[in-house]
Amino acid sequence: MNKLSVVISAFNEEKKIADCLSSIKFADEIILIDNSSADKTYEVSRKFTTKIFTRPNNPMLNVNKNFGFTKAAGDWILSLDADEKIPNELAEEIKSILKIKNNKINGYWISRKNIIFGKWIEHTGWYPDHQLRLFRKEKGRFEEKHVHEMIKLDGESDYLKNPMFHNNYENINQFLQKTFFIYAPNEADNLIKNSYKFDWKDSIRFPVKEFLSRFFAREGYKDGLHGLVLSLLMAFYHLVIFVNIWQMERFKEIEGRDLLQETKNEFQKTNKELLFWFSKEQIGKIKNPIKRSIFRIYKKISR
Repeated sequence: MNKLSVVISAFNEEKKIADCLSSIKFADEIILIDNSSADKTYEVSRKFTTKIFTRPNNPMLNVNKNFGFTKAAGDWILSLDADEKIPNELAEEIKSILKIKNNKINGYWISRKNIIFGKWIEHTGWYPDHQLRLFRKEKGRFEEKHVHEMIKLDGESDYLKNPMFHNNYENINQFLQKTFFIYAPNEADNLIKNSYKFDWKDSIRFPVKEFLSRFFAREGYKDGLHGLVLSLLMAFYHLVIFVNIWQMERFKEIEGRDLLQETKNEFQKTNKELLFWFSKEQIGKIKNPIKRSIFRIYKKISR
């Protein structure tokens, strides 16, 4: 049977790392990259593995993950974060993959159940949240351009049925810290590198587009208040992205424009989009096709 190496990158994760490591005892090898943690991450991890490498805490998280891949001795690598866990059903499915002879698949996508603010978020863009994490050694690695880069795979991939668990944001402070100091600045830098052209109207468009996408298109409202708050927080996140771009533009001012009128125009467009989505969802809830048609006609007349 093929051997499995699990590679984990961790920074100040003493509260979560034990759960993660306990869930992967079925692996043939566990490699932990400790990103110079200031807590007891190293001490806790020593109870599960001796293969621990201490590295500087690189803001580009994928650098240290790729380093860990080079230390793996197994035929297959499972890449995990310290706040992720492998349930028994997924562990059994992975073990079945390792038994396959002459497997032409080089990598597998695994869905994630994101636990945010104490609840599994089934919608709002957080599920199934497929991640390519299981791959044949030397056939996959992260690109080191963006903190949210996926593993780049050489060869064919497939999907596993069972999900992993991701103990994502536990509180608002955690969300804000990652937004301000990691994700938003990196996203802004990436947009600039990809020839983004500054447009002040994006200070409105970025957040609005994200809210509509999360709350309506990806059915965030089905997650209750969690879905509404997370949709608003993600809208705020995209405002912070724009603000970081504005800062890179040396806080460029707009001149010779009627800012008040143009802002009004943007919000009028936003209002039309909101009304469209509300109507669409209302229509979708009407099961009777005749009543649904009447409702559509009424909405057109009432505009």
